[in-house]
Amino acid sequence: MRTHTTVARIAQETGLIPAAHLTCVGASRDEVDDVARQYWEAGVRHIVALRGDPPPGEAYEPHPGGYAYAADLVAGLKRVADFEISVAAYPETHPAALNAGADLDNLKRKLDAGATRAITQFFFDTSVYLHFLDRCLAAGITAPIVPGILPVSNYAQAVKISAMCGTSVPDWLGHLFDGTDDDQEIRRLVATVVAAEQVRLLQANGVDEFHFYTLNRPDLTYAIAHILGVRPAAPG
Repeated sequence: MRTHTTVARIAQETGLIPAAHLTCVGASRDEVDDVARQYWEAGVRHIVALRGDPPPGEAYEPHPGGYAYAADLVAGLKRVADFEISVAAYPETHPAALNAGADLDNLKRKLDAGATRAITQFFFDTSVYLHFLDRCLAAGITAPIVPGILPVSNYAQAVKISAMCGTSVPDWLGHLFDGTDDDQEIRRLVATVVAAEQVRLLQANGVDEFHFYTLNRPDLTYAIAHILGVRPAAPG
């Protein structure tokens, strides 16, 4: 409820465009549909539709009477209202997928069900993302595939998260953080420069839209945006 209230206030009281997150976990279809209707009535038009993660150590099991998977959730949301819907994509394959081909088929099902775009899991090797785009096009996927960018200020935490979601961590990234365990400011500087350069490389390859995973560190993303030339408008 607190999340709903916050997203609704952003939509109603600011000029920002919020995207509410909805998952299949822990709720019936009626409950999810009711939340979606409340978002629409509050002026929220963007939804990020995800299957959701099971409790730690447990295999995913669809909620009885709920939406089983993200493609089902997308179709249900489109029945509620004409939302703009984003879904997840995995350049290095979802850990639970049978294989890369099956994972790509699942992404296509979500988009065919009515999703507008996909946002990728974070990655550190730009060639992984570009190769994934080629595979998407070969599979007939033409919707925007927005790259997910993770500014890394805590290397150990990034390694742990990467292992859980199937993201490879290149050796060069670890080397950049060697000897920085006791220097938070240096880690912050490294995180900012690495992420900014990743965005620049993607821009050089024609990518012009990005999704940042802030992990409650919006200051890093703000600094990255500043480096890239995205600044607040001057007071008029």
